[in-house]
Amino acid sequence: MQKTFIAVALTLFAGAAVAADATCAARAAEKNLAGAAKTSFMTKCQTDAESRCDLTAEGKNLHGAARTSFVKKCVSDAVSGDADAAATCEQAADGKNLHGAARTSFVKKCVSDAADGN
Repeated sequence: MQKTFIAVALTLFAGAAVAADATCAARAAEKNLAGAAKTSFMTKCQTDAESRCDLTAEGKNLHGAARTSFVKKCVSDAVSGDADAAATCEQAADGKNLHGAARTSFVKKCVSDAADGN
């Protein structure tokens, strides 16, 4: 029971951390990194993203191809993808005080609309 609670807590924390962080590329640009410093930062950032995404996949009890697909997309989003849109959509859901399925649906549509340019 305690392991389950810890896994769920880590999942929530890791998922929030991935969504709340700006992408690795955006953070590197903010810091004006270039050359070896940028390469080192990006490598560490990707490694950190992989760890957080693995924890999230574990918390969601994903296995096999579903886990591989989830982790791949999660890391891609954290490194250079839709993490900024997801963070913005999560904040909008907070502002609307959405929870559960309504929140999930809202965030999914919001991110999709952002990707489509709507």
